[in-house]
Amino acid sequence: MRPVWEDGRSGGSYGQTVKNFRVLDIYVRLCEGKIINKAEEAKKFGVDARSIQRDIDDIRAFLDERFANALDVRKITYSHLQKGFVITGVESSVMSNSEIFAVSKILLGSRAFAKKDMYNMIDKMIAGCVPQKNVKLVSELVANEKFHYVELRHKADIVDRLWEIGMEIQEQNLLEITYEKQIDAKETVSRIVQPVALLFSEYYFYLNAYIMKKDQTNTYAHAFDYPTIFRLDRIHSYKRTGQKFKIPYAGRFEEGEYRKRLQFMFAGNLIRLQFRFTGNSVDAILDRLPTAEVISKDAEGCVIKAEVYGRGILMWLLSQGTMVEVLKPEAFREDMKRTLREMLAKYD
Repeated sequence: MRPVWEDGRSGGSYGQTVKNFRVLDIYVRLCEGKIINKAEEAKKFGVDARSIQRDIDDIRAFLDERFANALDVRKITYSHLQKGFVITGVESSVMSNSEIFAVSKILLGSRAFAKKDMYNMIDKMIAGCVPQKNVKLVSELVANEKFHYVELRHKADIVDRLWEIGMEIQEQNLLEITYEKQIDAKETVSRIVQPVALLFSEYYFYLNAYIMKKDQTNTYAHAFDYPTIFRLDRIHSYKRTGQKFKIPYAGRFEEGEYRKRLQFMFAGNLIRLQFRFTGNSVDAILDRLPTAEVISKDAEGCVIKAEVYGRGILMWLLSQGTMVEVLKPEAFREDMKRTLREMLAKYD
């Protein structure tokens, strides 16, 4: 497998080029999990076994330097069982078997994508990140869950749409979207929006965007003080309006901070909430609400404060049953009372 040159190069430069090619070829095959036998390599490249040994020593020196700089933990060792040199360890930029397995489980558990897209992503991830010798093992570990994977009912292909809308956010383009508000009623509306973020929560991807309306100067402005949540699979179509939006750095949308307060994908104003929790696992509450903080404790439980956007929090609090009592704000406490009375009336 010598490189072929059309310009008839020869001499030392050509010899060094051949050596470089040979070293790279051996290194790539080691990374792929192949076994390097000195005698076979010598015959393949038309050199003696000592040249192959020097090539392997060069690769070892390269890996040792990366190890010293905390970039690599791989080493080349001789396997008497396999009668050749093999590479062991994992490069820091390559995911380990356990990492690939964990990410695959999370992806499958999310049910975020259509079956064909989910299979494609997992197969590519395993093929590209797992050492060749372990591909079959890792594939078999996730095979059963892949087989029983249940895709969501909408079956929309949203992989490309995620990237495309992400680019619209990056380029700060105002968009006109056609959106299906309710699946059963098939109510479709058209909106001009300023897209600001893409979020994922409980099976679905969402576009976070400000609805725009023209003001008295015929300029687009925010219709509400807070962004609206659009489920990505319900966006039937979108196109650029030809206008851009600008956000000063000081007023930029802090997606991470907003995401802490938007746990239930219901748009609305910021609510500063306080509630008493008497359950056993306060950590489960604190994990569910990233802004939550315990402000007092007693023998019966604790009082927690949190900041959330929208009224989705009401449904979640109701799901906690008698373990939760809303304390503040008073208007929200009254909403809880009214909802509970309406629920109880259904059973009278």
